Amino acid sequence: MSALTFDGMRESVAAILKEDVSQIGDEDNLVDWGLDSIRLMALTLQWQRAGYKIEFAQLAERPQLTYWWGLLAAAGGEGHVG
Repeated sequence: MSALTFDGMRESVAAILKEDVSQIGDEDNLVDWGLDSIRLMALTLQWQRAGYKIEFAQLAERPQLTYWWGLLAAAGGEGHVG
C-alpha cells in the first residue's frame, strides 16, 4: 500500500462528490461542489481506516483541498486512500 498523495486525496474527494477530478480547484470551497455532512463523514472514515488520525470536525472547519492536505500530512497514515 502506498501513502496518500495530494492527487490521491483529490481523487478521493472527486469520487465522493461524483465530479470530474480536474474540475475541483485546490482552494475551492467543497460545499460549493456538493459536500455535505454525509459525504464528509464518508471521507473521514475512509481516511481513518487508512491510518490517518483525522476527525470530522477538523475537516468540516474548512472544506478545502489545500487545508485538508495540511491536516492529513500532520495526521500521518500507513495506508492508501482512494
